[in-house]
Amino acid sequence: MRRWAVPFGRGSLLLIGALLHAQDGAAIFQRECAACHNGAADSRAPSREVLAQRSPEGILQALSAGTMRPQGAHLSGNERRAVAEFLSGKKISGDVTGASTGRCETQRPFSATPPLWSNWGASLTNTRFQPADQAGLTAAQVPHLVLKWALGFPDATSAWSQPTVAGGRLFVGSHNGTVFSLDAKTGCIYWTYSAKGAVRSSVVVSGNAVYFGDNSATAYALDAATGKELWSRKVEEHPYARISGSPAVYEGRVYVGVASFEETVGSNPNYECCTFRGTLNALDAKTGAVVWRTYLVPQPKPAGKSATGKTLWGPSGAGIWSAPTIDVKRGLIYAGTGNTYTAPQLDTSDAIVAFDLKTGKIKWTKQATPKDVFISGCRAGSKNPICPEEVGPDFDFGQPPILTKLADGKDVLIVGQKSGVGYALDPDKEGAVMWQYRAGEGSALGGLEWGSAVDGENAYFPVSDIIRPKPGGLHAVNLATGKRVWYAEPPPPKCGTGRGCNAAQTAAITVIPGVIFSGSNDGAIRAYSTKDGSILWEYDTNREFTTLNGVPSKSALWRTM
Repeated sequence: MRRWAVPFGRGSLLLIGALLHAQDGAAIFQRECAACHNGAADSRAPSREVLAQRSPEGILQALSAGTMRPQGAHLSGNERRAVAEFLSGKKISGDVTGASTGRCETQRPFSATPPLWSNWGASLTNTRFQPADQAGLTAAQVPHLVLKWALGFPDATSAWSQPTVAGGRLFVGSHNGTVFSLDAKTGCIYWTYSAKGAVRSSVVVSGNAVYFGDNSATAYALDAATGKELWSRKVEEHPYARISGSPAVYEGRVYVGVASFEETVGSNPNYECCTFRGTLNALDAKTGAVVWRTYLVPQPKPAGKSATGKTLWGPSGAGIWSAPTIDVKRGLIYAGTGNTYTAPQLDTSDAIVAFDLKTGKIKWTKQATPKDVFISGCRAGSKNPICPEEVGPDFDFGQPPILTKLADGKDVLIVGQKSGVGYALDPDKEGAVMWQYRAGEGSALGGLEWGSAVDGENAYFPVSDIIRPKPGGLHAVNLATGKRVWYAEPPPPKCGTGRGCNAAQTAAITVIPGVIFSGSNDGAIRAYSTKDGSILWEYDTNREFTTLNGVPSKSALWRTM
């Protein structure tokens, strides 16, 4: 059900998909949903009869981005659509892969040749900087960028996965689990692949294969030319485990961090909270076999009973939300970790952790925020028996550490935290703080969220602060001293003044010589000058797009020229 065979004609693909929906919707609901949606008097979940009154699109939205996202994360795009159609009794129009039209007329051979941006951070060190010879774009040309093509993601409310480029192809995952291989110039579709869950990670290109992870905590390797599955590996069996960060591929191994949805369900008094343990995993790039696995948390143990009679567990948490960073010189791999969900406190949470590349042994840990025990829905003074006595601030490291060099040749790790603070750490002194810079106020939804960047002179910190009074803004900080070089105030939001519209700059930024590209929560993408932070160009995406694959979309993948 989860994979479409590329050699079949399009009509055959659509027919097979429709038959699978009709056959599996009831079974999937019974297996995954019926225990809560059975209409029992003690269940707070709406019954099947109530759900039947909703539109299939509404049910799909709840499973992919709404209140049922943790449960829907375990389903593929096909399965979520099947459940929505079964409950509503109505069909959702269009192919679940969004690839019934817009396919490339010819299949060109693939080779991972430049120019390329083949992984999360453009390099193993996650600098998110691309030199001029690879960028193929100058600061003088940026103001002349215009839309060239757009591709719509089916069954999606967000565009999660960062595109990667190699060999003239663009690879990207989507909210419903479809992974695309596109022609970078025209946008036509070479192949699609349906993963078991939503794909948030970037699709990493290495040699003739691509690697990625999904929200079912499954890692994949596909043939880059054809999309044929080479292997897939369930990295973690915990029911709420997910892979949100991109893999790192180096010398025959695929390094994958695992995070979790568990903190979003942990405050439910009827849930036995919490048992998830964050891990970093090394997989064999050819077979997917686990070479080593390192847990950030010891095996959870029973810690008593809640007032509802449920067993309480701990410790738990410390997931890895972002891509790991390779340090070839020291034989290390670095990863940023999240908060814990339950006590006791651990020094591996809210930390930068250095692992031995060969064995996975933890070499050192630098914690930024101790005692950060947090579960979504818990507040200070809460009487919920599941909630911790002291609720932490939820100050994860949601972005990878950046390994770069100062002007004098010394190595330094640059990383931003949800606390709103950016750090420079010394990799030769077990992460000792060289300087720290406050860019944002910080909150549970992030001060510095998904990705900062560096060039040879500065570190650049985009501010989220999405739930604070003054979200957004971009800081340039001297790499050597940590002193502010300039600050760019967020412009007035393009989306207006409606609910959810603000200037938060949550997304990871990208730097080429002279230019910083930053997407904003207001629906605009902007190019800033590295000299003074002035805006060189902006594009407003608050519109309907005409997409080459015919999928109506505001959440479009689009290319400028």
